[in-house]
Amino acid sequence: MLDTTRSNRRMAMRTALLALCLAASGAARPAGFDLQALMKQLAQTRSGQAEFVEDRRVQQLDHTLHSSGRLSFSAPDTFVREQLKPRHERMAVVGNQLTLSRGGRTQTTLLDSVPEAVVIVEAIRGTLTGNRATLERYFDTGVQGSPEQWQLDLVPREPRLRQQVAYLRLSGRQGQVREVRMTLADGDVSVMRIEPVSANAPAKP
Repeated sequence: MLDTTRSNRRMAMRTALLALCLAASGAARPAGFDLQALMKQLAQTRSGQAEFVEDRRVQQLDHTLHSSGRLSFSAPDTFVREQLKPRHERMAVVGNQLTLSRGGRTQTTLLDSVPEAVVIVEAIRGTLTGNRATLERYFDTGVQGSPEQWQLDLVPREPRLRQQVAYLRLSGRQGQVREVRMTLADGDVSVMRIEPVSANAPAKP
């Protein structure tokens, strides 16, 4: 009799916890707020500029790597990441053309010929421009939150891409991406915090 009572109590506790989880999930994501709604919200911004600060934790190192620079994008398919510190590097993508500049050297290639770049570029570019078709081509997606504060999880669909990147988590407020967290397949993690700037704001030296 005692064991039956304990079993019933445990079952009641599990049911209550499940109900709380479901209630919390429903509260975190209003009805109708899904990938389509998020993409529609993001697509309203056709171009933008931002400053970024990125911290990267590498398994083989006992310290965090820091970098900072600028981002810019223009719908439908232009994205530029310019690192200013600790050294100057520039990555520009227009359509399927990828141009890398580093140490005075510039190299141009096709984006889809560099799997690790495809994952990063299409995740950020696709989100910034609200391109649902691109995201669903490369990733399994999951959306949480509300139009005011949201989170988008992206897991590469193709095994060869998952060999590079385990998943990405982008978060933001309204039509702005504010953070990109990337976990690589080898366990390395990078977190890029993004601060949008006005198009009329003076450039920092």
